[in-house]
Amino acid sequence: MFFYVLFSFYICPQILLMAKNLVIVESPAKAKTIEGYLGKDFIVKSSYGHVRDLAKKGLAIDLEAAFTPQYEVSADKKQIVAELKKLAKAADTIWLATDEDREGEAISWHLYETLELQKKDTKRITFNEITKTAVTRAIENPRQINQELVDAQQARRVLDRIVGFELSPVLWKKVRPSLSAGRVQSVAVRLIVEREREIDKFNSEGFYRVQGQFMSRNGLIMAELNQQLADKIAAQKLLAEAQNATFSVEDVQQKPATKNPAAPFTTSTLQQEASLKLGFSVSKTMSVAQRLYEAGHITYMRTDSVNLSQTALDAAKIAITSMYGENYAKPTKYSTKSAGAQEAHEAIRPTDFTKPSINSERDEQRLYELIWKRGIASQMAAAQLERTTIKIGGLSQPFYFQAKGEVLIFDGFLKVYLATDLDDDTEESETEGLLPKVAVGETLQLEQSTATERFSRPPSRYVEATLVKKLEELGIGRPSTYAPTISTIQKRNYVEKQEREGSLRKYVQLVLSQSGIQEIEKSETTGKEKNKLSPTDIGVVVTDFLVENFEQILDYQFTAKVEASFDEIANGQLKWTDMLQSFYGPFHSTVENTLEHSERATGERDLGIDPKSGRKMIARIGRFGPMIQIGDEKADGLKPQFASLQANQSINNITLEEALKLFELPKILGDYENELVKVNIGRFGPYVQIGKRFCSIPKEEDPMSISLERAIELDAIKRDEAAKAIIQTFDENPEVQLLNGRYGAYLKIGKDNFKLPKDCQPETLSLAECMEIAANQPVKSAKKRPIRKK
Repeated sequence: MFFYVLFSFYICPQILLMAKNLVIVESPAKAKTIEGYLGKDFIVKSSYGHVRDLAKKGLAIDLEAAFTPQYEVSADKKQIVAELKKLAKAADTIWLATDEDREGEAISWHLYETLELQKKDTKRITFNEITKTAVTRAIENPRQINQELVDAQQARRVLDRIVGFELSPVLWKKVRPSLSAGRVQSVAVRLIVEREREIDKFNSEGFYRVQGQFMSRNGLIMAELNQQLADKIAAQKLLAEAQNATFSVEDVQQKPATKNPAAPFTTSTLQQEASLKLGFSVSKTMSVAQRLYEAGHITYMRTDSVNLSQTALDAAKIAITSMYGENYAKPTKYSTKSAGAQEAHEAIRPTDFTKPSINSERDEQRLYELIWKRGIASQMAAAQLERTTIKIGGLSQPFYFQAKGEVLIFDGFLKVYLATDLDDDTEESETEGLLPKVAVGETLQLEQSTATERFSRPPSRYVEATLVKKLEELGIGRPSTYAPTISTIQKRNYVEKQEREGSLRKYVQLVLSQSGIQEIEKSETTGKEKNKLSPTDIGVVVTDFLVENFEQILDYQFTAKVEASFDEIANGQLKWTDMLQSFYGPFHSTVENTLEHSERATGERDLGIDPKSGRKMIARIGRFGPMIQIGDEKADGLKPQFASLQANQSINNITLEEALKLFELPKILGDYENELVKVNIGRFGPYVQIGKRFCSIPKEEDPMSISLERAIELDAIKRDEAAKAIIQTFDENPEVQLLNGRYGAYLKIGKDNFKLPKDCQPETLSLAECMEIAANQPVKSAKKRPIRKK
């Protein structure tokens, strides 16, 4: 429909002139769903997001004129704006139907301003689900643009531009060129840096965990000692006592228990649960949820509310009663605990509770099912359990064994869904489960007891889901900012996801059985991690510099206070320009003071003395990243030597021995085809060089251990790939090549790249035709673009 309308405008404009109503949304998918609900008097068009933003050149904010923003229509939106203007002029009423949050309100306001709309002809409508009922209700209840919501979005946009614009040049001068800083992003990186330091400082301590298997008249009981033991001597002593002890049941307690369902999803809890249950990144979750919302399957996906409308509560009750029975339904209204929760949104829920699944692509199906289960479970009855605890005596005070078990009496919401506990980092107990019936005073036979050496664990590194949870707890960011924040800090190379293979650790297990006490040495892999967030060296250096010089900007409470100020602006309690004024003065003074008085930050760390030259060796951040430096020209008058660190190395923990090995590169491996074969590390990582040919060494391979055979193999792979990329070359002019690229065939002349016309066959093009193609289009150079001066 969208493309048909666009086509119709150019071929037969009178078709569009007949339409009385123009509805503008921000995405084509949303437009496609909505147009099916409205009659022939409505045209639904998409703005493809924001049509204008702060001008790219300069600060684009007039600081002297109450922070007046200077907006411009994006180059890629000029044609869309022109088309919307024509359609708006032809329509009687323009309906601005962008999303209901602050960002959506701002898009509507920018459209109103850019399209030069009239207040009398313009109506603002919102809906938190794209269903016929919701869209029709919105049309019946239009409103005006909420300027307070717009101002809250403007305040965030302007403040973030000011911070980035003024802070980034400080980093260029004091740390390294091309760095950037952001108000929320820098605080998120600080969390990850501080967690890494907690882990570095942590000293793991060993202890012993004792378990026992007891035989009763009615079966086996798995129990655990009521406390951990400090060392092997204490464990041996206790097992020796247990060897000769008589055990009996001292107490049996049976208590009813209730397990309640979790509230329906907010943006944050959806991101967390999708990460843990589906393995989705935060950005993937939001992308898939956006598609589900635009297709009309779920309610709006950016919300911090757990509230459900009365209509939703009634629909859920009917669906639960129909699917599981009346005793499973328990309509529940949840209240939002977050003080900064935005507006009166609903939680994320399915638009139709009678649909447990949808017919769509796999990721959408999986996320929808998760949302449906969580939503329907939130309106179901609690699970009823019976918990039993058996206390087993026979040891000297204060020790005793304890067995715990539970029986599910009524499954309730567990029939559908069980939420994951992000904070549960405890080791699984083998002693909990169904227990046999026992009586107080009953004698028990100890079949076997084990005392296993365990170790205290350091704090866990953040995964994306736990970082979102921490940001939410601190009041930093809002539903619309979590995903962009986490993506940005990784794109800027301040944070990375690392895979750690872990290391082998030995531990002791003491086993008491009928034959006595036996000591067994076992081993396990510890420290194995995947997709955990770690700070890069540059992330650590930048964070330390900002904490030292911009303490307020990096302060968690201050950042949360700024977020609360945006909420006050949205609620009409604070003028946005007043908020910016109170922030800017102190911030700008700190910027000027830092530029003038602070020292350069390199994260420099003294490693020791180079045994060959006797010169000092340091690890630091250089212009192109982490590096090792031998010598100092100011100190000894000689030029320093430099070596880049490998991908798995850090200036914070590299040793002198590891650093010295880096200077063994470039390493000559031998000859191949009358050319020297070398291994080296460059600006973009380790590589093999054979004559004038270069090929990268895969990240997982150590360049120091690459053999001549492996180097030749890597070169052959690169040459084979290059050969496959060539479609056609010309002997008359070897610089002209037709190649296969990532996005299809293209023309390359020297170092310049050119697009090929849509319907041409690259295999059949002549040299003359290639030159003509190049002459009729702008050059896309393969060279690096020059860095623009600020």
